[in-house]
Amino acid sequence: MSAQPDHTPAAPYAPAPGAPAELLARLRADRRAGQWVPAFERDWGKALEDARHAFSLTPLHEVVRTWQLRVAAAPAVDAFMDSGQDDADFVDLDDVLGDRP
Repeated sequence: MSAQPDHTPAAPYAPAPGAPAELLARLRADRRAGQWVPAFERDWGKALEDARHAFSLTPLHEVVRTWQLRVAAAPAVDAFMDSGQDDADFVDLDDVLGDRP
């Protein structure tokens, strides 16, 4: 009898089984596909290797979550870049956070 549980608790968020393929399709359809697809494939390949050695899907889930966040943030980044604000030195925190009480 072991004091260790015979199963690993699920991650707080596990992407759907088809999420990596759907994400890759979105990346391929994006205007940044030339940069994003090779970067995703590199990250995915490393995560596969890490998962194989660790016997855990966590590295794969982390890659999917990270890239989902990047894709979700892309419109905000585009809007900032198109706004013409000079970000050469810094971004004023008040511009980012807005008025605070």
